[in-house]
Parts: sequence; C-alpha cells; structure tokens
Amino acid sequence: MEFTETFKQAGPCAFSPNARFLAVAVDYRLVIRDVHTLKVVQLFTCLDKITYIEWALDSEYILCGLFKRPMIQAWSLAQPEWTCKIDEGPAGISYARWSPDSRHILTTSEFQLRLTVWSLLNTACIHVQWPKHGSKGVSFTKDGKFAAICTRRDCKDYVNLLSCYTWEIMGVFAVDTLDLSDIQWSPDDSAIVIWDSLLEYKVLIYSPDGRCLSKYQAYESGLGVKSVSWSPCSQFLAVGSYDQMIRVLNHLTWKVFAEFTHLSTVRGPCAAAVFKEVDEPLQLDMSELSLTDEFVQRNADNTAETYIQVRYDVMEVPITIPSQKPPADKPNPKQGIGLITWSSDSQYICTRNDSMPTVLWIWDVQRLELASILIQKDPIRAAAWDPTCPRLVLCTGSTNLYMWTPSGAYCINVPFPHFSVLDLKWNWDGSCLLLKDKESFCCAAVPLLQESSDYSSDD
Repeated sequence: MEFTETFKQAGPCAFSPNARFLAVAVDYRLVIRDVHTLKVVQLFTCLDKITYIEWALDSEYILCGLFKRPMIQAWSLAQPEWTCKIDEGPAGISYARWSPDSRHILTTSEFQLRLTVWSLLNTACIHVQWPKHGSKGVSFTKDGKFAAICTRRDCKDYVNLLSCYTWEIMGVFAVDTLDLSDIQWSPDDSAIVIWDSLLEYKVLIYSPDGRCLSKYQAYESGLGVKSVSWSPCSQFLAVGSYDQMIRVLNHLTWKVFAEFTHLSTVRGPCAAAVFKEVDEPLQLDMSELSLTDEFVQRNADNTAETYIQVRYDVMEVPITIPSQKPPADKPNPKQGIGLITWSSDSQYICTRNDSMPTVLWIWDVQRLELASILIQKDPIRAAAWDPTCPRLVLCTGSTNLYMWTPSGAYCINVPFPHFSVLDLKWNWDGSCLLLKDKESFCCAAVPLLQESSDYSSDD
C-alpha cells in the first residue's frame, strides 16, 4: 500500500461520485483536488466556516453547509465564477442535500417547520410542511425519479411521495408508527422500509403505492431498533437492535431467515477466525555497535514508542469477548448494534455491538455463520467496505490501518509519525482510501484484491 504526503484539513472531506476529485474543507475555504495527483484544481471561499459538504451526483456542483450562520453556498467546477447562496432567514437551515438530478437542493429549516426544494435552473422553490426530521426522513429512489419525505401532523406520521421532475406530490399515506425514526428505499426501488423509534420495536415494509407489505416486531418490551441496512442486491434487509442481535429478512416473504447473536463468549464448534491485535516490540541487537553513553541515555525514553508495531494473533475458541456494561442510570445506553454495513457482493455483513466497542464481527450470509471476529486494542471509530470487492478496512484512532479479506486480516502501519487515523473513506471506484487525522489527511493507493494475495504489515 502506497501513501501520499499529508495535507491540511479542518472539516469534512468527500470524494466526487465520478471518483475524479476530492473536496476538502479548510475552515472557510473549499479546496478541490485531483484524486490522482492531489494538486489543487479549484479553490472556493465561503462566508463562514464549512461544517458540511456534499457533491451533486453528476460531480459538477458541490454544496457547503455553513450551519452556524446558517446558510448554504453552492459552487460549480465547470463555471468557477457561478455562485449560489441559500438563506432561509429567521427559519434557519438545519440540513441540506442534493436531489438526484443535481439541479435542486433540499433544505430543512430549524425546528422542522418546512422542507424547501430550491431550483438552480430558475428561482422557483417548493415547500413541504412539517418534515419529521432534519438530516433523516428523506430517501430517493436509485433511478432518481421519486423522493419519499416523512412528515408529521396531528400527532401522526406520514410519507409524502414526490416526483423529482415536477416536485408535485404523487401520493401521501399514513404509516403505523408511534414516532417514526427513518426511511429507506430499497436499492431496486421496489419497497420502502420504515422503522419506529428506539422505544418501540417495529419495522414496516411498504410498496411505493402505500400498501403495507409486512410488519415485523421481534419483541414488545425493551428498547427496539437501532440500525437498518439494505443489502446492495435488495434481497436482504438487516435489522440491528438493542438486544445485541441482528435479524436478516428476505425480500420474498419478508420473514426472518437468519439471526446473528453477539455473544460475550464464543465457544466451539466455530468456523470463524478470531484475530486479536497485539503489540509486537522489535528486538534490535545493538551489542555489536559502538555507542556512546550519551547516545544511549538520550534515546532510552523514545525506544518503546519508536520500536513498537502491532500484528494480529489468531486466537483459539473458547474466547471471552471484551465488553462494557452500560450504566443503568444514564440515557442513550452504549449497547446494541450501532453499525451494520454490507459488502458490495451482499455476501458479508460487518457489525459492531456498542457494548463491545473494540470488536468487529463479520458474518457470512450465504453460509449463515460467523466468518470472523476482529478484536482491537482501541474502540473502532470507522469501518468501510471496498466498493468493488469483499475487502474491509477499519481504524481505531491509532497510527495503524486494519484490513480484512476472506483470506485473512492484516495490520498496516501508516508511515507518518503521530498521524492517528480517526476516520476513513473509500473512493467510489475503490482505487484509494482517504485517511483523516485531527488536522490533516492523506490518501493511500490500495492494490487490487486477488484470491491468493498475501499482505503483511509492511505493505
């Protein structure tokens, strides 16, 4: 794996959907870099500090959220002199997103008073009253034709279906939720999943015309759904809950066909490979060297820090998984499935149980079994699948990257002193990774995954 030099950043960073550009926020400046050379191709200056950026799907426009002001500014890569500023006045702006046609911006006002669709082609704008959420509750079909927007009025939740061409309301239907949490179209646009708040376990599947196809409720008492994720093939729906389980529904009957439990102790028989991160001190034999006492004394304090690497040890079962018991007297307990992501081929799911923050679980959906467990020294901050193949990369805020493939797991040292990987993102074509430290970033070129490839911590 090859790394670029580090560059300054002070906010969000995002690859363009066409995988050619990287947008980086540096306070109030928006820097657009070429992905291959990382040379600056455009530089835009905003009116305030940038707190959010999002590319349009055609990669021609990019919006910047200046939510402290609050205001939205949009820029064009093809026409740098073109500018756009959106200000809702006293209503404020809590969130903004692009429409699939890349020519409209949707903003949500403070206190969810209204959602506004702004056109870049003319001065027209359309309002949807009482959106349910600020950053959630809006989902677009993959073909870009329709938008589903959740609203709430008279203490009841509704879904508004809008055409993304005319922005007319095509239909409105009420949903059977107490307090709707979020909504997602399936990747093939055939169904809509809606789930209730954490106080009520309820997952609802609707057709685009508003018919309820299925209602799933695993249990009645206790905290409910925490995370939901469609498989890329649209055939499976994974539901993670506060009871530390994920349940996978199929798209034909909408029944559960797999339940995966995150146990505190893994016992045999178990086909999963268990990898544990351990320190690996480098043993340097310096007995043959002629070193002065002054040199030895000066470097004694830095030896441990300089010559420590990490590696994965393969552990035998049974093994006890490190876990934390959340305090019973505090709200929002750190437990339940807080992370669910699918591999691009829909064969694997990686999950993190928030009461086991240092452990990543990888499940094989084809074989309906646990494929692997990664036990880290530090809590897992981010994990992301390669968009092109079953390869998973994660970070823990240390100076290392961690990679898993069906053939094994590997530790990779980032070759910069004091560079802690706090977040990571894949480019859309899987060619490189963006690695973020607190005030800097770098990119890493990732080799193509081959069936018999061998990695080491030096790659």
